[in-house]
Amino acid sequence: MDVQDLMKKATIFHGHICPGVALGVLVAKYILSLGFEHSPDEELVAVVENDNCSVDAIQALLGTTYGKGNLIHLDYGKNNFTIYSRKSQKGVRLALKSAVFKDKKLTRDERVKKLLSSNPENLFDIREVEFIPPERAQIEESIPCEVCNELTMSSRIVDYQGSNMCIPCYKVMKK
Repeated sequence: MDVQDLMKKATIFHGHICPGVALGVLVAKYILSLGFEHSPDEELVAVVENDNCSVDAIQALLGTTYGKGNLIHLDYGKNNFTIYSRKSQKGVRLALKSAVFKDKKLTRDERVKKLLSSNPENLFDIREVEFIPPERAQIEESIPCEVCNELTMSSRIVDYQGSNMCIPCYKVMKK
């Protein structure tokens, strides 16, 4: 798939064209060019270090999603992306170079165009990483919080003074 087709697919998922989506498209295109394949289940795992628009492109193009448990968000505020393939047992990390957004004079559309015409090696520091993906997603029992009665994944229940509580209720009670 060429970069324009990938951009179109990612934009449909995300809702608009922007530099963040373009970055995610370039990450996905690079990963697919390595022979990693779209992930219908949990074959790929993406570990992203930001919560910006680029993550939507990665979800749409690589099939790594929060719901399947193969998209892991680390809230570091960095445009860094590590993709693992369970099939090939390889991992690749792409870290955005600091010079990429230095030119503040470009419009949004100009920035998107410039990004999409760039080679990923010019935008990212790319390296292979050790194959250490997180475990596959676990399906856990849901139990009711004894305060609000809402069903909560058992691994997120807190035992506070003998009561099983969801995290929000625990935070209120602890104050």
